[in-house]
Amino acid sequence: MKILVANIGSTSLKWRLFDFSEGAERMVHKGGLERVTDYAAAIETCLEKLRQDGALTKEGDLAAVGFKTVLAKDLTGCVRLDEAAIAAMEAMNHVAPAHNPPYVAGIRQFAKRLPGVPLVGLFETAFYQWAPEAAMRYAVPANWHAAGIRRWGFHGASHKYIAERSAELLGRPEVAERVRRLYQDGPGQPPQGPPLRVISCHLGGSSSITGLRDGVAIGNSLGLSPQSGLPHNNRVGDLDAMAVPHAMRTLGLDLAEAERQLCKEGGLLGLSGVSNDIRDIQAAADSGNEQARLALEVFVHEARRWIGAYLVELNGLDALVFTAGIGENRAELRAAIAANLDAFGIRIDPERNQAARAVEAVISPEDAPVKVLVIPTNEELVVAREVRRLLQQG
Repeated sequence: MKILVANIGSTSLKWRLFDFSEGAERMVHKGGLERVTDYAAAIETCLEKLRQDGALTKEGDLAAVGFKTVLAKDLTGCVRLDEAAIAAMEAMNHVAPAHNPPYVAGIRQFAKRLPGVPLVGLFETAFYQWAPEAAMRYAVPANWHAAGIRRWGFHGASHKYIAERSAELLGRPEVAERVRRLYQDGPGQPPQGPPLRVISCHLGGSSSITGLRDGVAIGNSLGLSPQSGLPHNNRVGDLDAMAVPHAMRTLGLDLAEAERQLCKEGGLLGLSGVSNDIRDIQAAADSGNEQARLALEVFVHEARRWIGAYLVELNGLDALVFTAGIGENRAELRAAIAANLDAFGIRIDPERNQAARAVEAVISPEDAPVKVLVIPTNEELVVAREVRRLLQQG
């Protein structure tokens, strides 16, 4: 069984092909295209590359194409992407304007190009369906809540992978198995033994932090939309509810322009005035740019704020995990986020930290009560596994 996982951005298409034949679980091809303006041509290039490299003999060999879909109205989990599912995604375009429209466009193109191949989406919200209600509610009027204004949480595939892999690394195979079967069986009863308490920090162009108890999410720093939580590359993150109407009145903005600025000119770009790329911001800060330095400090502050919240909710910690582009590669930011937390058992070994770059590693000292881990995420594998499960269920 071969499953192609397509990761669609506003101007990019990245893919991984997985082969689950004979009980194996192998990634047999990966690639990507940037600056995409024509998705039909990009999909054709992807399929041609798979054939040229011998990963795919014919398109009929594909059991399905899987997508890391973000958000849909009244829909979550792992589902077939029929017209009803696509319409549910389109209904939330205004909440996830950087994500849903390109995904919908890409899914429609795949459907046109591969009419006989099932298309399946694993929604990023699925991982949080068992989080405590109190962690997912906003204090809004009841009719607002009924309209879907609540915390949904995102980066579900990444945090699910971290939940499983961290449990394996910490010697808790029963928790790892619970995570693997989560979408099939639900959380059920917690495994025997002391609770496994992990905080997963997905830090990248888009960032979120999740608390994990025995592999199950207790919440996520992202809320109603991917524009919330920590400051992102050019999206603002958490913001007081009255800030938008105040800005509209004071600056003379209409709603569309206010939304555009929040989604395109905020976040690390808005703070630094330099770039939305953490590498450029770090270089500017190292050269003495005070705005860039402040952008990094705000990012670190917000990450620590959410870590602190989940540290309290979990009543302690067994592991702090860094993942995604920033989490896997920026030793200086990992050190800043974990600084002066020794009272909670969190310490980083400077040499181990500097050596860990996009590799799985323990970066805490051997005698530290809390393990600090770097784990490269594998969202596509999570999607492929769930697509296979859905297909096997019929």
